[in-house]
Amino acid sequence: QVQLVESGGGLVQAGGSLRLSCAASEGTSRSYVMGWFRQAPGKEREFVAAISWSGGSTYFADSVKGRFTISRDNAKNPVYLQMNSLKPEDTAVYYCAARWGTDPTYSLARFYGFWGQGTQVTVSS
Repeated sequence: QVQLVESGGGLVQAGGSLRLSCAASEGTSRSYVMGWFRQAPGKEREFVAAISWSGGSTYFADSVKGRFTISRDNAKNPVYLQMNSLKPEDTAVYYCAARWGTDPTYSLARFYGFWGQGTQVTVSS
């Protein structure tokens, strides 16, 4: 079982930056991928980014490439989603998620078995 706690959402103007954090509970020796998804009102939950257990591999949605980065120092530290050059269309509830395994390119929400509570990100124009 992996428990996830997100933090760092808020309100920012277009062009600004925010950093989200996701802390995972310890107590497992299994490798797991950490990912971020988002869901805007009236829309389906969509993949944003993911990072492998070691932090050596990352994967991004086309809509955020070049603007967002995902990082982790090691498996015991939080995962960070650094969001730069934010746009109003980035407004959504952002969810941290985890799945057993090592490949970060699984981008469908159904592959992820553990979810955080979500944090709101609002980008004003």
